[in-house]
Amino acid sequence: MKEVRAVQEALLELKDLTISFGGLTAVNKLNTKLYSGEAIGLIGPNGAGKTTAFNLIVGVYQPTAGQVFFNGEEITGLNPHEVCRKGIGRTFQVVKPFGKMTVLQNIMVGAFVNTSREKEAKRVAIEIMEKVGLQRKKDELAQNLTIPERKRLEVAKALATKPKLLLLDEVLAGLNPTEIEDAIVLIKSINQEGITVLMIEHVLQATMAICERIIVLDYGKKIAEGTPEEVTSNSEVIKAYLGDEYENA
Repeated sequence: MKEVRAVQEALLELKDLTISFGGLTAVNKLNTKLYSGEAIGLIGPNGAGKTTAFNLIVGVYQPTAGQVFFNGEEITGLNPHEVCRKGIGRTFQVVKPFGKMTVLQNIMVGAFVNTSREKEAKRVAIEIMEKVGLQRKKDELAQNLTIPERKRLEVAKALATKPKLLLLDEVLAGLNPTEIEDAIVLIKSINQEGITVLMIEHVLQATMAICERIIVLDYGKKIAEGTPEEVTSNSEVIKAYLGDEYENA
């Protein structure tokens, strides 16, 4: 696999990606590559720059320096809707569905990124709804959904845009252990269908169950990158993020 990736073009490449807000550098010269079909975790303490990195990738923020390349094309400076049309979908840490619209209508909003035809948007939405297990909630108002259902709806809306790369921002937060297990199965199935996944998550066991590679940020800088085993045994990562319980593990 490593030999193949040595000649394979990266799906996403970040080159010295940097953003500063006044005197605070929130992301500092971030370099990494993601390859098609991978599932990658992005972890670090609160305030490490994880969501800010997502916002740089999708065009919510414009970088102070550095570049973003997707599918061989530079997308630095594009607006979020343009990035979405290129094939990058994302969820948000704070889930805010269109509360007075049905589940079906919410997912159709995502589908309209790639079509102006209501019939086609509805077809895509129904297909996605079944994939994430919300088909029984088709006509339910989004404001009436439980937290786990809202999380699934958030993923469904992103999938409806037909992404090649899916950015997941703490989709497991607030779920109980059974719900987390169900979500892991869903994320794995999405990845197995060929969608590359980059996920921010504080539930480390879930990240390790899903991801083949993990990137660790601390104060905006990448301090480690490697397999889950390599990252959890890295002394700098243990000091910055994992805590003493991992030190002698």
